Amino acid sequence: MSEIINLRQTRKQRERAEERNEATARAALFGRSKAEKALEGAREKKARAALDGHRLQPDPEQSGKA
Repeated sequence: MSEIINLRQTRKQRERAEERNEATARAALFGRSKAEKALEGAREKKARAALDGHRLQPDPEQSGKA
């Protein structure tokens, strides 16, 4: 004899699995950990500082003089 299943529960399980798969795919595309974000920010700050260090004349906006 076959097993009796609850169609409502089966439908909800299938929908949850689809949502989980979609979330995993989105995390792979867009998700970054807090450490990765901090590392990227530090690299940008270092690159900006290196670029500013090569200026011939100081930027008037950064020196506080307008």
